[in-house]
Order: sequence, then C-alpha cells, then structure tokens
Amino acid sequence: MTTRPLPGEGGAMPPPLTAALALTALAEAAEGYLTALDHAGAEAVRTALACRHGLAMPPPPRSNQVVDRWLPEALAALGPTHPQLAAVIAAAAPHLDWVTYDIYPPDQIGPAFARGHAAAAILGRGAPFPTRDGDDVDMGLFLIAPQVLYRDHAHPAPELYAPLTGPHGWRFAPGEALDVLPAHTPVWNPPHRPHLTKVGRIPFLAFYVWTSDAELPAHVLPADDWPALEALIL
Repeated sequence: MTTRPLPGEGGAMPPPLTAALALTALAEAAEGYLTALDHAGAEAVRTALACRHGLAMPPPPRSNQVVDRWLPEALAALGPTHPQLAAVIAAAAPHLDWVTYDIYPPDQIGPAFARGHAAAAILGRGAPFPTRDGDDVDMGLFLIAPQVLYRDHAHPAPELYAPLTGPHGWRFAPGEALDVLPAHTPVWNPPHRPHLTKVGRIPFLAFYVWTSDAELPAHVLPADDWPALEALIL
C-alpha cells in the first residue's frame, strides 16, 4: 500500500489535526489499504467504499474502556510495518464513536466477548461518513481484547475482515479446527457463512466492511467446543 507521508514527517511536529481532517485521513487510508487486498470479494468492497458521500461529520466523543486499554497495544504491533496507518488510526480514534455493542444475547456470545470488544463505524448509516440514500454498507474498525473468543456466528451481510494485527485463529464451521492466520491476511465471508475468531496474545484490530444488508442482524451458531477454545492460549 502506498500512502502520502504524514504531515511533519522528517521535521517539526505538526499541529493536531481537527476532527474532520483526522477522520478524512482515516477514511482515505482505510480505502487505500482495503482496495489493495486480493480476495474473492474485492470488487464488492471497492463498490461499497465508493459509496462514501459528503464531508466528515464527527460524532460526539464517547470514552470506551476496551479502546483505552487495548488500542495502544494494537497500534504498537501495527506500527513497525505500517507506521503511517498506525498514526492515522491513533489520530482519528478519539473522534470515532466506539461502541461495545449488545446485539447478541450475553449467554450466547459469552461474557468475555460481550465486555471485551469495541467497534467504530467510519462509513455507513450513523457513521462520520454517510452514504447515498439506498447504499446499505458499513465500514469501520473492530477491536477485541487478547485471548477473547468471538464465538461461531453468521449474518446475511457479505463481510470482509482485514486484520491489522495477528496471528489470530479462524474457522468457518462450528466444530472445525482453527486456522491460525497472520496479520494482513484478508478474510472474506460470503452471506450466511459461519465464522469464529480466537484472538491471540496481541489485541485484534481490523478494518471490517459489510458490502450489503448491513442492517440485518447476525446470530450465534452453537458449538460444543467453546469452553476449550476460550481456555486456549494462542
């Protein structure tokens, strides 16, 4: 991925970016990173990202304990290979609406995930960057604490995960063995494809893209081996 040098590189420290400029830099960096990836859904992702419409509308600031605790560690892992991307995310993070959401019943998704994740939309309904009317897409950042299991689930939306940290464990059917993948390995999930993520020792930080049906809910798919996977240390 090729990005423009950040302001002030190689010289004096630049003044802090405004919220709108920081969010615009993040959107542009995300688009550059995501459109360079090779996977089965690449064309759908490019089409979804082209829905960005209008100027950044920074949301009201909201603190999030998961972000405060784990985002610096995730960015420290990203920085050695992608320093500009890490810097852009760090500058924009305080201006994003990070949410530890409760769309899953806690007894199904598990308490560790329920309290150990945060997501922030960049593009889509209610995000800093809106889409045109009728564009049902969602793109943003997703953070999960180390060693947390995001249990088997599925949803109608086609989805790209673009992990910025790793390695982490993945599987695509309940009961299957984990496939441990390094950072920067895209994971494309067609509609209704089961998937699970087991976070390793580094916090999970990824861009995600839902290319359609972003308003339709996900659901948990029960599996007998969750206790063993939750106890597993990657």
